[in-house]
Amino acid sequence: MVATSRISSWVAPALLLFVALAHTTDADHLYVGYYAKSCPNVERVVSSVMANRVGSGRMAPAVLRLFFHDCFVNGCDASVLLDATPFSESEKDAKPNASLTGFTVIDEIKAALEKECPATVSCADVLALASRDAVTLLGGPTWNMPLGRKDSRFAADKEFTTKHLPSPNDNLGELIKMFGELGLDARDMTALSGAHTVGMANCEHYRERVYGTSDTEYNIDPSFAEARRKMCPPQGYSGDAGKAPFDIQTPRKFDNAYYRDLIVHQGLLNSDQALYSSGGVDSLVERYGADGDAFGRDFAKAMVKMGNILPRKGLPTEVRLHCSKANY
Repeated sequence: MVATSRISSWVAPALLLFVALAHTTDADHLYVGYYAKSCPNVERVVSSVMANRVGSGRMAPAVLRLFFHDCFVNGCDASVLLDATPFSESEKDAKPNASLTGFTVIDEIKAALEKECPATVSCADVLALASRDAVTLLGGPTWNMPLGRKDSRFAADKEFTTKHLPSPNDNLGELIKMFGELGLDARDMTALSGAHTVGMANCEHYRERVYGTSDTEYNIDPSFAEARRKMCPPQGYSGDAGKAPFDIQTPRKFDNAYYRDLIVHQGLLNSDQALYSSGGVDSLVERYGADGDAFGRDFAKAMVKMGNILPRKGLPTEVRLHCSKANY
């Protein structure tokens, strides 16, 4: 019995690892109901943890932001969740990702799913579902999320990561180009930018806008700029903790107030206000600001479209057993 127990204790995790590694080929397509047989309760598990851990608090925008920062760098492959190793850098260490949080929520969901259906649900799909639930928990729309993503075994390096994430001072042309390279058009870009109706930005990201020191300047409401300056010291002064909400009206509600802020020149970042400055997508901003349902519909469609960005063919993928590290 002792010998049998020892063998069993070794074989069980080995089999799980084999199953996970057996799913290393890139998915040709994603579809709703991907786990209908292999893990039918996957969405219930994700929603339960999200409701218990996140609710309508600040962690919901953090989880949503993780999904964006993952998909923009080599596709939606959960590479943003990987820790650094002696052989690979971590996307977490790139400057635009320095303030990312929400990793523990994803880890908790993954642990629950490993008990429910071991070595089955990818971390990339966990992140996709969790981001949708984050929006819903904040009062936003919901949608059917196609599933079947696989997890990258390697993260991008810090330079590549930084290059492929939007900057707080990007102009409209740069934003349209960056989104376009991912197969997302100007409507998708404008709708997805509405994710900034929740969450906050650090002082370093909006300082240049409120002090008028950026090379990319857009009209800003003077009283809005003055209020933000009280929270954010000028460059060179000690202290940089002045977080400010993107949407000053309803910062913890997923609605269309972000667009109404832009119309009155109260966008927090230059890259926000860029959407309402040159006429390029002004009409979309005005439409979303006037019609929250239209924004919700377009946002949901754009989230599905962004979520369909897969890693390049040939990149090694798997279903990770732990989201922060490859299986071996």
